[in-house]
Amino acid sequence: MSAPSQPWVEPFTDAERARLAAYVTNTDRPVFALTNLSEVVKGALFARYSRSAKSLRRLLLDEFLTEAGQLAEVTSGAGDARGAQLYDKVFVEYGDDSVAQLGGVHLACEGASNILTKVLEWGRLAAYLEQSTRYVPYDDQPGGRFKYHVPEELAGHPLEARYAAVLDNAFETYRRWLPPMRAHLGAAHPPPDGNADRAYQSTIRAKALDALRGLLPAATRSNVGIYATGQAYENLLLRMRASPESEVRWFADLILEELRAVIPSFVQRVDREDRGVVWSRYLEGIRDATQAVAQDVLRGHEAEAVDEVSLTEFDPEGEVKVVASALYAASRLPDAQLLAIARAMSHEERARVLGAYVGERGNRRHKPGRAFERTRYRFDVLGDYGAFRDLQRHRMLTLEWQPLSPEHGYTMGEAVAAAGAEADFRRVMDETAELYRALMQAGLTSVAPYVVPMAYRVRYYMDLNARAAMHLIELRSAPQGHAAYRRVAQAMHRLIEDKAEHRAIAAAMRFVNHEAVDLERLEAERRSEARRSGGA
Repeated sequence: MSAPSQPWVEPFTDAERARLAAYVTNTDRPVFALTNLSEVVKGALFARYSRSAKSLRRLLLDEFLTEAGQLAEVTSGAGDARGAQLYDKVFVEYGDDSVAQLGGVHLACEGASNILTKVLEWGRLAAYLEQSTRYVPYDDQPGGRFKYHVPEELAGHPLEARYAAVLDNAFETYRRWLPPMRAHLGAAHPPPDGNADRAYQSTIRAKALDALRGLLPAATRSNVGIYATGQAYENLLLRMRASPESEVRWFADLILEELRAVIPSFVQRVDREDRGVVWSRYLEGIRDATQAVAQDVLRGHEAEAVDEVSLTEFDPEGEVKVVASALYAASRLPDAQLLAIARAMSHEERARVLGAYVGERGNRRHKPGRAFERTRYRFDVLGDYGAFRDLQRHRMLTLEWQPLSPEHGYTMGEAVAAAGAEADFRRVMDETAELYRALMQAGLTSVAPYVVPMAYRVRYYMDLNARAAMHLIELRSAPQGHAAYRRVAQAMHRLIEDKAEHRAIAAAMRFVNHEAVDLERLEAERRSEARRSGGA
């Protein structure tokens, strides 16, 4: 195979290459990366890039670097003044939001409640990592207190002491049962090969944490790492500043302060009266108005009994449409004609097309193309809050949830009763439910959800296309997953196959795991241990 013709690369003098050396990874190839530049400068460079005939390296030389190879007019904390001025003009004056997608920041948010983490992880255009209740035990007391949030609204309130006592008891019950639970699980699931190695011990530990995490309230603090663009952060802050929870608004102020230290030009609209402030008021207004009208029009209606997972919307022709879309890029026929041809095919013919389109998938990371985005499914889920926290982090879908409360009851794993912890577990559920009702009666509606443990059910929907469904269902049904969300993912797959009757689409999801697993994480832990020790 011959090499393709090479694109022209602008030549630079020796002096220019010396000036560029600190800021680009090379000066003689068509692909290069920027280095040692602030986010504002990088974003400004790309903003100019879109409006200039010059190459990026030439722009850097001509408009951002001095003859000595330094950034021109550097100002402390704001990056390059030239870049900031350009942002002011393009982003603020002209309103070109795409400019705010050109720079990003890694941000750590520590000590955030599980109410707040769901707000932080709402946006699609960002990357998140959250401290896991599956691997981190919440039995310590840094500073002499268990790790849970006490809302500002409770300060000096008659229910403040009761809030602390009930949540302390929940954490103390969790801590007290961790050792017996590990002992019980070790006896119930001895090492399959008789070798209680580190991978096995880690698996038993994770299984014990899984069994008891339902005791932890939504007030439990966690750490969240975020990487996002300026635009994503702006949208996040506008929503946070409209929140009814004081914790969320307080964190919004902290986030804004930190972002102003590194990307000030990206977030300058957030607290401007005529920009961000009115936008946040709009969000707050429509939320309150919708809540009011919902209470009015839904008065007298009680929730009907439903399955844990329901498929409430799908296209009966969805599989036919996916076949038509699979043929589209390989043909010269119009979309409507391809759809008619797909309708006339037999089931075997359509399966043949999709079989070729999907191919031989070697693992779940081998994904078919965008034809699978032509049909979608809407699932209504009533599952425990712990599983919801894991499923909510999937961003390539539409997801919305109802207020967290005890009214839908709770789940309790078999291991809790088998280990002898059932009475204590139910006592925590009852005490937190009573506290929730007391807080609601006191008008503390934004505080009450904090006391609800993760074992309680919450209702939410997931609306997603078949391609996103493949990713979510295969990932969350994997043997190392938590039993609660594995059950949801497995039900979603069965409903696609049986209720929607999209059997070829369901068959393409070949890495869905429907098996019952005793030691969920054992194989994954052993693979990790092998990598740590330099094995295969």
